[in-house]
Amino acid sequence: MRRLSRKKALNLVKELDAFPKVPESYVEATASGGTVSLIAFTAMAILAFFEFFVYRDTWMKYQYEVDKDYTSKLRINIDITVAMRCQHIGADVLDLAETMVASEGLEYEPVIFELSPQQRLWHRTLILIQNRLREEHSLQDVLFKSVLKGSPTALPPREDTPTHPLSACRIHGHLYVNKVAGNFHITVGKAIPHPRGHAHLAALVSHDTYNFSHRIDHLSFGEEVPGIINPLDGTEKVCTDHNQMFQYFITVVPTKLETYKISADTHQYSVTERERVINHAAGSHGVSGIFMKYDISSLMVTVTEQHMPFWQFLVRLCGIIGGIFSTTGMLHGLVGFCVDIICCRFKLGTDPGLSFLV
Repeated sequence: MRRLSRKKALNLVKELDAFPKVPESYVEATASGGTVSLIAFTAMAILAFFEFFVYRDTWMKYQYEVDKDYTSKLRINIDITVAMRCQHIGADVLDLAETMVASEGLEYEPVIFELSPQQRLWHRTLILIQNRLREEHSLQDVLFKSVLKGSPTALPPREDTPTHPLSACRIHGHLYVNKVAGNFHITVGKAIPHPRGHAHLAALVSHDTYNFSHRIDHLSFGEEVPGIINPLDGTEKVCTDHNQMFQYFITVVPTKLETYKISADTHQYSVTERERVINHAAGSHGVSGIFMKYDISSLMVTVTEQHMPFWQFLVRLCGIIGGIFSTTGMLHGLVGFCVDIICCRFKLGTDPGLSFLV
């Protein structure tokens, strides 16, 4: 009884077979079929090869949400060289709440404003990258994915010993400010606290020494991420007048960067530049100096590096193989059917016996 039940079960399974086997004696191999099979296998191999590279690649996903962190401090990373002596200029931050931020985190280093040949080469390369980033915005994704292994964005040290007097000042370091709009500025004279804000001791500096030609080697907000190039990195401005004001209007966007190499809380920013000569007689009022007015966006961007799952790669691979196999089989059958019809008509037209009967 058990054997009969097993045979019935096997027969039932055989009847459900969706892939019936054809005996080899009933299969006829043709040259056209072999050619189509060779083409199909070649196409499968090529597409599977490229699909493997797609599987290995990653892409950046951008998500937007409201920034709920408004109590933490914002770090500003600064590296600016001004063509004036260090004792003649001062840098500080004044935020929207009229809070003056101490600049103890900044260092004033006497340097030469002109770059050495190696530094000038580095600067030209940085400017070239900046121009490409403005034209091709998708290159920013490449920078995000190549962090920590990219070239350092800091100005390399001089390879020669300066012989000229150190008439310029390099201001570099970092500051921690409140997450509100503020104004970081470099102007004449050292900053001193004031009950109504702050002031600079500019009366002791001669107007003839004013020269706010400057080079921004690095300016970023938040945690420093090696390999990331910021919009103002490499910016160089040369004064045409002693009394000249340079303004940068910056919008800072909090950004969470999560890649397979790093996870960091940093900030991106966009900037608009403006410069003008201070001439009170012509109605152009203001103070000579470099002013960076920044504002914090209420939106936060989360940039996540994503990868194709392995199961999706297998599904796409099966789709490629099955699709090519089915499509080539259908095309081969259609071409064979058309050839048979044409050959039959040609035989009917050339057979004398059939033409006589007609």
